[in-house]
Amino acid sequence: MSTLQSLSSDRAWPIYGRDGIRALEALLQAPNPVPLMQQAGLAAAQLAMAVAPHAQRIWVAAGPGNNGGDGLEAAVHLHQWGKNVAVGLLGRVDEMPTDARAAWQRAHTAGVPLSHGLPSDGLKDLGPHDLIMDALLGIGGKRPLDGALLSWVQAINSSMAMVLALDAPTGLDADSGAFLGPRHDAHCIKAQHTLTFMAAKPGLFMGHGRDVCGHLWLADLGFRPSALGPAPAAWLNPASARPAKSHASHKGSFGDVAVIGGEADVRGMGMTGAAVLAATSALHAGAGRVILSLLSGQASHSAQADLMQRDWQSLDLEKLHVVCGCGGGQSVQQVLPAVLQRSMQLVLDADGLNAVSQVPQLQALLRQRAPTQATVLTPHPLEAARLLKTSTQEVQSERLAAAQTLMDLFQCTVILKGSGTVIASPGQTPRINPTGNGRLAVGGTGDVLAGLVGARMAQGYTAFEAACMAVAQHGQVADQWPAGQALTASGLAMRLS
Repeated sequence: MSTLQSLSSDRAWPIYGRDGIRALEALLQAPNPVPLMQQAGLAAAQLAMAVAPHAQRIWVAAGPGNNGGDGLEAAVHLHQWGKNVAVGLLGRVDEMPTDARAAWQRAHTAGVPLSHGLPSDGLKDLGPHDLIMDALLGIGGKRPLDGALLSWVQAINSSMAMVLALDAPTGLDADSGAFLGPRHDAHCIKAQHTLTFMAAKPGLFMGHGRDVCGHLWLADLGFRPSALGPAPAAWLNPASARPAKSHASHKGSFGDVAVIGGEADVRGMGMTGAAVLAATSALHAGAGRVILSLLSGQASHSAQADLMQRDWQSLDLEKLHVVCGCGGGQSVQQVLPAVLQRSMQLVLDADGLNAVSQVPQLQALLRQRAPTQATVLTPHPLEAARLLKTSTQEVQSERLAAAQTLMDLFQCTVILKGSGTVIASPGQTPRINPTGNGRLAVGGTGDVLAGLVGARMAQGYTAFEAACMAVAQHGQVADQWPAGQALTASGLAMRLS
């Protein structure tokens, strides 16, 4: 029995890529004499009634594949329930897959108005209370949109009607969250609601998916995760409780974090602020003690009095949870051999990652840390591309694969930052993080995340646990940021707990 529910971000939903969904579909359909398409159509019709109960007109844009069949099945139910529904079919009926062609026949027999092409008014007569159902491509889209398909997408986006996309908005790659065509949303449906079938898809939570999907819903079509089906490609990273300090604890209970970074002024550009941000983050996140070691060799007068400041060479790295690279510039290359060999646990960020990407000897030292010395890498897409010797575009088009390749390459936990941050770790199914928003696109927020990860590791969590908790909390604080107030990295650091 299928259930329809909101895809809330506070639950660890299993996530399946296109190949996994195809395998699930075959598994679910085998014992069921009724096409899954009929269940999908019923769920789509039910959601349409829920989100647009006062719609005077409903127009279904049905594509030439099985996604179009889902839309046709939905139209049958809406028509039978007395709604003013019409279907525009893109493609030839005789070229449709078997189940989709049967759905067209059911719609025709039921008396649903069916036509080819857009309505003569080009959807301009639809009002804000009306509904358009996008059943053009779903997860089947792989190529850039052109011709009639692109015209339909642009007409739908120009309409005032609410849009409900089935499985995934047309023009969005359901595996990556990238646009199928040019890097702008004129080639992708912008939906207020997306109903996805069987299980969540990665692209709904990554890249542009978070901007064009609207509210996410799931109709599971009877799928229940079990050992019999294919393993999920990832899990959604749920919000988790923040660690609490017991009455009997003391500063030694929550570990020592050392932040090494902050190169001296180079060409008039000082970078000590990045290290100060990471240290401030670790401090407010509850680390027992935080030591700031600036590569500038000078004390920071802007750092909080709670931060101890030491020369990195005086640190007992074997006993410390080290965050290295924030604002490190070129100077960080000189300290990395010792940091990589001696640090008990390590978060490597920013210029530390850039240095590793440039120096093969540092790459070898990083690999040698596994498995006894826990390491977390925190690259943004450009840093990941440098480490993988590829392009940022390639990383963004295969975010899950990029994170896992980095993980395999260095045998450590990887936080691939961006819209839908990916956390990958040896022996773990990757996580995709749903929290956070565009406010985090300001300088210094990555330094804050690095310090937060270091604090969680110092508090006794494994590298994977620390990464998952920190990424979720980092995004949550941004999501809860007061409206009308600019988010700054320093403000973000001070709101951690």
